[in-house]
Amino acid sequence: MDIPNPPDAVDAIRAQWQRERPDLDTRDMALIGRLARCAGQLQKRLNDTFGRYGISNWEFDVLATLRRSGAPYCLAPTALFSSLMLSSGTMTRQLQLLTERGLVERLPNPADARSLLVRLTPDGLALVEAALDAHVANMAAILAPLPAEPHAALDAGLRQLLAVLEAPAS
Repeated sequence: MDIPNPPDAVDAIRAQWQRERPDLDTRDMALIGRLARCAGQLQKRLNDTFGRYGISNWEFDVLATLRRSGAPYCLAPTALFSSLMLSSGTMTRQLQLLTERGLVERLPNPADARSLLVRLTPDGLALVEAALDAHVANMAAILAPLPAEPHAALDAGLRQLLAVLEAPAS
């Protein structure tokens, strides 16, 4: 049995547009508005978890990318920033901050003397392992109120939307 959803802030915005501009179809505005509001709420909850470990979202992303690359948890900066979809300038500054904190180290690249590799330090590995466990538990807690069927439908729908948004422009 479906339980009706109570009106939310997006419904109020749609009602205002309906009153002011009844000619507008605001269904897509509602969907994107809800996605944006969800993204903001999710980011806050994720940041709260990362903050307990003294790291930010971007720091977790860098450390987790190195961790999931497998032992020895080492990548070339180009592989790292392309995986994170960051510019090389942004990545350089972020890696410097993580290096200063002792969470990553820069090593000579034996395959290319002109570049350095980035590797998790033991402290970085310990931190990302602890934060990862908390992050996974946090995500599970966030989504726990969603029944299995809507959870799966949301995942499928977002996968389709992401494919559309990430498709090369034609």
